[in-house]
Amino acid sequence: MIQFAGVQKRYVLGNQDVRALNGVSGSIDTGEMVALCGPSGSGKSTLLNIFGLLDMDYQGEVLFGSSSSTLQSAPQAPMEAAKFRRSQLGFIFQRFNLVPVMTALENVAYPLHLNGFSKQEQQRMAQQMLENVGLGAWLHHRPDHLSGGQQQRVAIARALVHQPSLVIADEPTASLDSQAANAVIEIMKKLGHEIGTTFIVATHDPRTAERCDRRIELLDGHIQQEEMRWVS
Repeated sequence: MIQFAGVQKRYVLGNQDVRALNGVSGSIDTGEMVALCGPSGSGKSTLLNIFGLLDMDYQGEVLFGSSSSTLQSAPQAPMEAAKFRRSQLGFIFQRFNLVPVMTALENVAYPLHLNGFSKQEQQRMAQQMLENVGLGAWLHHRPDHLSGGQQQRVAIARALVHQPSLVIADEPTASLDSQAANAVIEIMKKLGHEIGTTFIVATHDPRTAERCDRRIELLDGHIQQEEMRWVS
């Protein structure tokens, strides 16, 4: 799970003091899929960057853990943060961010390579994860031979293949039509629940938010709503 308390972030732009986050606090359960919502400038991206250990210049406390382990503070040293990101975090982006010269299988296997898995393990685990997202017949296709929805499924497989504790998805359906977007969200939710991976999904799309377990609404750096739930 994730617990965060009194998280503040400010920027100094010229003579202006910009407060992106104003002491936000809350918790996210292990395996939960949470929609992070709010207008531009609400603090969504800032909070995502903090949870993803991409921004460590903030005040407050962020703790990571699971139902079977003790919570630990988010690492602050750059090398420790990089190691934690590589082993415990996954990322899904709006524009997929796949390596164009790699096949779907090679893209998904890459995080396993970075985490020291053997070639045999990389092949087996990447193939299994691609089959889990419905792309078993597209293992050797490169991104430019895949539809947008298929590319995002590859990105989901890549984010989950090393079974991270947390996946951060930044507008994962913004580039997709409604049918592909619905399929992508259902795959993320299903696999997240099965693996026990927590998902934080930043989105402007209410249809995407409705398919998550819960919504956290941000406005002007404050949490406005944290308890609305939908039945899927």
